[in-house]
Amino acid sequence: MITFSERSRNPGGFFFAFFLHACCALALIFVFSFISACSGDVNGKPKTTDPRKKMAVPVTVAPAVAKPVPVQVRTIGNVQAYATVLIRSRVGGELIAVHFKEGDEVKSGDLLFTIDTRPFEATLKQAEANLAKNRAQLEHARKQAERYASVVKKGYVSEDQNDQILANAAALEAAVRADEAAVENARLDLKYCSIRSPLNGVTGQLKVDKGNLVKTSDNDNPMVTIKQTSPIYVVFSIPETNLTALKKHMAVGTLDVSVALPGDEGRQIQGRLTFLDNAVDQTTGTILLRATFPNQDRVLWPGQFVNVTLTLSMQADAVVIPSQAVQTGQKGRYVFVVTHDSTVEYRPVTLARTIDGEAVVEKGVTAGEKVVTDGQLRLTQGAQVKILEAGEAADGAKPQ
Repeated sequence: MITFSERSRNPGGFFFAFFLHACCALALIFVFSFISACSGDVNGKPKTTDPRKKMAVPVTVAPAVAKPVPVQVRTIGNVQAYATVLIRSRVGGELIAVHFKEGDEVKSGDLLFTIDTRPFEATLKQAEANLAKNRAQLEHARKQAERYASVVKKGYVSEDQNDQILANAAALEAAVRADEAAVENARLDLKYCSIRSPLNGVTGQLKVDKGNLVKTSDNDNPMVTIKQTSPIYVVFSIPETNLTALKKHMAVGTLDVSVALPGDEGRQIQGRLTFLDNAVDQTTGTILLRATFPNQDRVLWPGQFVNVTLTLSMQADAVVIPSQAVQTGQKGRYVFVVTHDSTVEYRPVTLARTIDGEAVVEKGVTAGEKVVTDGQLRLTQGAQVKILEAGEAADGAKPQ
């Protein structure tokens, strides 16, 4: 051991000994820390270097199931009346009565308007009088022709006189036929003074009021418009890429079409496809279709926009998972599949379509596998998970 006197005599040796002791102490501390880290903590429990395995991530899962699902095309459509009639007058005159209110439902044959009939009644009487006069003259001419025919062979009258009598009778016959037509025309005009509905429908805005003079067949100003709403049409277009499949399934049978009003998607109204246009619109690359709906409850109304679902066929044994299980990353869509050892596997997937909250998987998941539906944000490949029971949220709290 170096004494004080020796330190005084040999200061270099003193500092060398101090440095040597310090290095030994640091070496012992490093070795102890390394052994402690490798062997475990103070309680003797082994430590893990993977922070993901310190705690299992709580998740909710759902199984991938195989079931039949419909093959559908979804688009936006427009409701159109089954029939639309613009009511115009076929005779001119004063409008003396309106027999409905705007927006009323009317049936075929219901009286809508009445035009002043007095001028047409007078015309009819005049035509009937002319007809009666000419019929009387025709009757006289026929009798005269019969008398002349009996004596012309005896030479009492000339052939020329007989021909004149026959021509007079023929002219009166033609005049009677013209008078009969005039009478019929006058009766039609009188009948047209009462304007009736040609179909069952709903009246629109009244364009002419009582007391106005109406013109004959005023094309620019219909008196009212009636639209038939039961049944009713929904017109929509689909991409031409669906045309081949559409024609194939139409050849087998009638296709179902369902529509829903925006904001009321839970209520599906059922109808049938009844029309396929004969050409593809080259400007849009779509083809026009039309479906017919009974619409007895008048839910659909002309001019509305609706969400249309056209069902082409049913796909048997399609693999279906909840749509919330599907995530989107830089490489596309993926899901986390729970393995037998309660870890998760990152799995890229290819989807065919999404229907009512369910995703139809073409590739990536098989029936029976469990996919994570909630808690994906905390997961990575191989992460340990804890499957929550029904009614628990992924953060471990009970939902309110």
